[in-house]
Amino acid sequence: MPLLGTHQSIAGGYYRSVEWATASTCDCVQLFTKNNNQWAGKPITPEEAAKFKEAHAAAKLQHPLAHNSYLINLAAPDDVLYEKSIAAMADELRRADLLSIPYVVTHPGAYTSSSEAAGIARIIAAFDRIHAEIPDIKAVTLLECTAGQGSCLGHRLEHLNEVLAGVKQPDRIAVCLDTCHLFAAGYPLADINDYDRTMRDLDRLIGSQLIKAIHLNDSKKGLGSRVDRHEHIGQGEIGLEGFRNLLNDPRFANKPMYLETPKESGGDEGIKLDAENLRVLRSLIAGAEPLAHLPTKKVAATAKPLAKQAATRKAATKSVKLTVKMPAPKKKP
Repeated sequence: MPLLGTHQSIAGGYYRSVEWATASTCDCVQLFTKNNNQWAGKPITPEEAAKFKEAHAAAKLQHPLAHNSYLINLAAPDDVLYEKSIAAMADELRRADLLSIPYVVTHPGAYTSSSEAAGIARIIAAFDRIHAEIPDIKAVTLLECTAGQGSCLGHRLEHLNEVLAGVKQPDRIAVCLDTCHLFAAGYPLADINDYDRTMRDLDRLIGSQLIKAIHLNDSKKGLGSRVDRHEHIGQGEIGLEGFRNLLNDPRFANKPMYLETPKESGGDEGIKLDAENLRVLRSLIAGAEPLAHLPTKKVAATAKPLAKQAATRKAATKSVKLTVKMPAPKKKP
């Protein structure tokens, strides 16, 4: 059975993310290890790390996950930003290690004024430098698929394949799927035949064994929109069936999955929203008792008609000219 959790705040201390997660009925928790909109973070003290680890163990949560700063851009052509991003990513991995968090999620990066090929080459070179700089750090980077806004890389599975196949130490990188991003990038999830085609692409280019975490978010925008806007489960353009397909896919039976759905406000209201989204997700798992009242899908005013959505994906797929390479086999842990 999938492990279901949420992203939670660390305001007041890292251990507070565990308290929020427990109140929201989580099996697992994702957190930032510092302010996600700042380059540097206050050093983590041994006392803070111990308190988080003790709280996490006491709550019997599993698979803690960190997400890095949104400022980091490992594909940047600008050398100043590139160097700051490399240093910041290395620090994110060190911070996760101090908290005994095994994985750190990152968006691959945006090539801005260069090109897809140049951006991917920069990402590969960045990770090779990071891995050489911190050889003893155990935390592994998870490349997150993206919606593809602007020049953001990672909206095609081929992008992730190129990075996985190109780094010198592939055992230090894996993948995080995001349902909203995947859908907005043009990969359908709701119709079972479409879902199967998407998963065949995933198996061919990545391999389900390299998916170490999944973000569960519905999408405010339509298939192939290339717009990253999260929505509550069942109330967006993906709809409940896409999540039902994913939650009952044996390839992901034991994978940790984390909500990043809107909270509108924090505190008790945020807890209620998270708990309701988790309740809906659990009702979709085979054998679970169905809910009497399921969420009503909100149809986005800007959603493309189905025929146009299909054409968008077909055109996007044809535009990809990257050479598909199979990543090197992972070393056994």
